[in-house]
Amino acid sequence: MLYPSINKIRTKVDSRYTLVILAAKRARDIIEGMPKLTEADVEKPVSIAANEIAEDLITYRESIDE
Repeated sequence: MLYPSINKIRTKVDSRYTLVILAAKRARDIIEGMPKLTEADVEKPVSIAANEIAEDLITYRESIDE
C-alpha cells in the first residue's frame, strides 16, 4: 500500500495523471542515483517519491502547448 495515501498527495497536484507522471519521473531519477530529499523510512523509489511530493519537496510546472 502506498503511504502517504493517494488522497493526501492528490491535493498537491491538479490531476491523478499528473501525480502518476510526477512520481514515476522522480522514482526514475532516484533509481538512476539522485539523492533522496526526504528522511522517510521507506526503500521503494515510488514510495520515496510519494513522500517527497507529500512533503512539498517536489513540485512541477505545467507546459503550455501552443
